[in-house]
Formats: sequence, structure tokens, C-alpha cells
Amino acid sequence: MADVLVAGAGPTGLALACGLRLAGVGVRVVDRAAGPATTSRANFLHARGSEVLDRLGALGSLPDESRRAMSVTTFLGDRPLVDLRFGDPGLRTAAPPMVISQARVEGELRRRLAELGVEPEWGTALVAVEQDDDGVTATLGTGETVRAGWAVGCDGTSSTVRKLAGITAPGVRLSERFLLADVHLDWDLDRTGTTGWIHSTGLIGAMPMPHPDGDLWRILAYDPDGAGTSEGAATADEPTAADHATAAGGTRTGRPRTDGTGGERLGEEQILARVRRILPERTGRTVRVGEPEWLSQFTIHRRLADRYRAGRLFLAGDAAHAHAPFGGQGMLTGLGDAENLAWKLALVVRGAAGDELLDTYEAERRPLAKDVLRGTSVVTTIDVTRNAVGRFVRDRVVAPLFGLPWVQRKATWAASQLWVSYRRGPLGRRTGPAPRPGDRVADLPCLAGDGTPTRLYAHLGGTWAAVVPANGPATTAPAGGTSMAGAGGATATASDTSTGRTSAPGGSTSATAGAGDVVVLRRTDGLDETWLVRPDGHLARRTSGTVRVAGAPDAVRPAAWVADVLGQRR
Repeated sequence: MADVLVAGAGPTGLALACGLRLAGVGVRVVDRAAGPATTSRANFLHARGSEVLDRLGALGSLPDESRRAMSVTTFLGDRPLVDLRFGDPGLRTAAPPMVISQARVEGELRRRLAELGVEPEWGTALVAVEQDDDGVTATLGTGETVRAGWAVGCDGTSSTVRKLAGITAPGVRLSERFLLADVHLDWDLDRTGTTGWIHSTGLIGAMPMPHPDGDLWRILAYDPDGAGTSEGAATADEPTAADHATAAGGTRTGRPRTDGTGGERLGEEQILARVRRILPERTGRTVRVGEPEWLSQFTIHRRLADRYRAGRLFLAGDAAHAHAPFGGQGMLTGLGDAENLAWKLALVVRGAAGDELLDTYEAERRPLAKDVLRGTSVVTTIDVTRNAVGRFVRDRVVAPLFGLPWVQRKATWAASQLWVSYRRGPLGRRTGPAPRPGDRVADLPCLAGDGTPTRLYAHLGGTWAAVVPANGPATTAPAGGTSMAGAGGATATASDTSTGRTSAPGGSTSATAGAGDVVVLRRTDGLDETWLVRPDGHLARRTSGTVRVAGAPDAVRPAAWVADVLGQRR
């Protein structure tokens, strides 16, 4: 019997499984697809996403492989209208924003999960699930019946788990058809940033993609006037590459064969023909369109599940919220869902917290998704507007504003999701000095038990951290170190260097910890406070002065903190 069954081996499901395994929780991951996706789909990872991967030990070589195309230049005709520059907000993030294929992000997560002893089970759909007081019984497409304590649907916008749980996800369509092509191009265009063109027939954008030949581009084109074209459209017996992927946060393009507006879907050859026609028309540039790597089409829908939990069933990622592709928020929000849910499930599975802790997952994450959806929906509405007034406001008012440095800094900060805070949630606190409980804690420089310089995020993932004053009682013993009670009274060694666990990429650990294990780190900032930091990098509790770590006082014991903050001491 698995502790947790995860449906979906995309970024959200893989990240959730990694977080659970790092906390010592047994997990199975199943996916209906025949194997890993090779298409790029989402291709932008903001700073907070890099932090999540870093804490999970799954960042790997992605920063070196990625492009740093951190500018967006928008043309109106042949005139540059605005040059928007993104960048690292300078808050000691694991990596700046990265242009990197979702397939590579998933690859690093699979590598990390394999290190933790789990392989996704491909060609294995979850087709039915029932729950009782003790767990869930799931039926797989292979005919196997699986028993687990909990099940999580990370299975995309048309989530089977969501339907089986009876959870609705109301939403609205925000656009007509978009065309998407990852294609090799021969043209004279700067590859240091993304370029977009405002055109009367629809926007078009070109983003450089990592490739050894240096000529791969992602073309995203709004194509409302071509939506009625049926010549060459695919039939149900002629699947396209888009059938097996979600287009950068848009709707999943499966059967029936429609474009999301009621018309027939285009075939791959027709999509490529459309791109070859409209790319020079809208950009005014001479371009030779070569072979495609991936072709897709999608319409943009905004959807939000009315709840994230139904008993022992949970939703995360696209199964809970569907985003417009603008701003790179879909995969980013899903990774945050996964990290938040993982440590909470781990504490409950290990008996260190009551079932009520799991209700805080929706309380913390759904308001964030609602805010993000509101923002991406506004951007989409502005981008696809076709009436004269809307175009004037977009082209003559909104676009020039984004040329202002302070607006660009705000846009970078908003897109990064480094601002995410749970201080207004049931585990946070709205008053007091910053950071307040629920706020994100930066990747602080610290000292390990043996005095070695280290950083906070290198010790999180499946582990909690107690950051104590410089003269505090961090571990100094060369072997056993200082122990303190972790989840449910279990013993957790207070220093990563004294547990026998070896360092993995991103500074995380290569073996599993126990849910609620706490590592003690000494501060280097001179602050005379002890901070208990959650595995997802958010502050749980701050206490003035030095606390007695040996014997695990409540100030640094996760189980006691959960009981205190929820008003039910265990």
C-alpha cells in the first residue's frame, strides 16, 4: 500500500512526489501517456520555480542549459514601441528567470525522483477511485487495484481525478485560436530576447529556444480569422503532437477534433502553412521557415476548481487552475502547489499532525491561483482585443507604460512569484515585523553545525530548519550531533552534515528524511532570533533570542507548531 498515489507525471506531479519522498513518504506516480513528453510546451521558469527545484534537489544543469532572454521588444509596424526588460530581482534566488523547455524541467524532476527510488508508471491511467475512512482504492487502466492513504490529481486541465471527486472547475473562454510552433528559422532577429509585433490581424511573438544549432524559435500567433479554415484539418484518426500536451497553459487539445471554438482543428501541415504565411506578413521581415519541432493550436480558457480537496482526494497544478500562457504562470503555480501540499501530507501521513492541516493547502494556495488568474486574464484580454478603442488603449497607453523602469521592476517582481505570502492564511500572522509567519524566507547564508558556510535552501525540501543566533546551540559534534524530536516525537539529527546524507545537485540531500525532521543552522546576520522555517521556504515561527534546541522545545518542533497555530495541541 502506497502512502500517496499521484496521478500525472508532469512538473506538478513529479515535484509533489519528490517532496513526499524527501520526507520519507511512500508514493506511486501513474500517467496515462505512453512515455515522457518530448515537446517543449511551457518554456519559461521564473525565479520562484527555480527555488522550488533547488530545494527539491532537481535544479541540476538547467541554469547552464537555459537561455537568459530577459527582454521583450514589441513593435508597432516597423517601430519599436516598448522594450521590457526582466531580470533577477536580486533576492538571492537559486537562479534567474530561465527560458527552458518544460520537457527538460520534467527530465530533471524524473532524475531526482529516480534518485529517491521512484519511477513514473507510464501507460497507466487512473480510471476509478473510491474512498473510505482509512484510504482510497484506485482502479488503474491496467486492471490493477491500488490501495493508498491519499490520492492527488496532477493530471491536467481535463483531470480524471477532479471528475471522480465531483469537483467542478467553472471557467470562461478568453480567446479564439492561437497557433504555436517550435520551428527552425533563418532570419536576422536578435536572439537575446523575445520579440513581438502588434498587427491588425493579431499579435505574433517570437522567442528564442535553446538548441545546438542556435536557430530554434517559438512562434506564438493569434489567429482568429483563420479559425474557420477547414482544408487540411486533422481527423480523429490523424492525431497531432498537440493531442498529448497542454499548450503552455492553454486548453488540452484532445478529441473531439475541434479548435475550441466549434470549428475543425488544423492538421500539422496546415498549421505550418499558416505560420509560413503570417510570420513575414505580421513582422515585415524576410524569413525562411524550416522544419518544425512541435506544432500545436489552442484557445485560452480561465478555469479554477471550486475546491482543492474532497476527502482524501486533492487537486494540484492544471487540474486545479488553467491559465493563459502569457507571463509563464501555469507551471510556476503548479510547482508551488506541489511543494505546499507535500510537507503537509507528510506530517499527516507520519501522524505528526491532524487531518485539519490538509485543509490549509486550499486555504493557502487557492487565493493565490485566483489572483494569478485575474492577472493573466487581464493581460490576455488586452493582448487579443480587436476593437478600435481597445487597440488604442493597448498600443498608445498600456504599452508605453511598460517602457518605464519602475513598471518593469514591478512586472519582474509580479511574474517571479517571490512575493507570495501566506500571512493571511490559517498558518500565518498578519501583524508583527517582517518576515511574518507565512512569508517567504530568502535563501539565507548560514553556518552548518561544523562551522562550514552553507545556505538555508540547501537543507530544506523534506526537512525543516531552525535558524538560530550565531551563538546558538547548533550542532558541533562530529558524529551524532545534537538531536531533537521531529514528527511525532521521532529523533531528527540537527545538522545535515551529521546525518550521513550526501549532498545532491542544488545542495539538497540524496536520501530521504523523516517528515518533521529539523536541521539547526546558525545565523550570520547578527539577528538574535530563532526562526522555524517550513520545507517550502516559508516562515513558520520566530522566537526572540536563543532557544534550547536539545530536547526539541516547541519553538522548533513542527508538530507542536501545527498544534499551536491550529488551536489543537496534540
